[in-house]
Amino acid sequence: MKMNAIILIAALVFAGLMQTSCGNRNAAEGLYPADIVKNPNTASGEADAGDMPVLEFEKDFHDFGRIIQGEKVSYSFKFTNAGKSDLIISKVSTSCGCTVPEFPKTPIRPGESNKIAVKFDSENRRGFQNKSITIISNTQPNSVVLRIKAQVVLPEEMN
Repeated sequence: MKMNAIILIAALVFAGLMQTSCGNRNAAEGLYPADIVKNPNTASGEADAGDMPVLEFEKDFHDFGRIIQGEKVSYSFKFTNAGKSDLIISKVSTSCGCTVPEFPKTPIRPGESNKIAVKFDSENRRGFQNKSITIISNTQPNSVVLRIKAQVVLPEEMN
């Protein structure tokens, strides 16, 4: 009898964990759901992007050069919404946990500028490092890839 109660409690706890873990993480993170992103492609495959936002970066690549292992460096990719409607960035992901992005969570109006800040931690890294940052937004196409690179050296190799 006591064993059945323990099994029942464990099953309830497991069911509760499953339900909360499969929820909408975007809402908890303050991100916009993907269903608000409009895709202007027609059945013929041609796009009518007339009123779409347009994500224009000043540059899509940054080279930190030679940095000492353990150093933390950052760079801000500046962009402008060159389109005719609000730009919404729904997600920014990186190719490595050593690279952490920060991006605006509110819509960017047409003509406004903002930035995506990227921090790279070279701890336990060595040699040439190439990292990518993928931005998902309500533009056409809906993804843009930015890149950073660095040559990580030991302190004695800096000379």
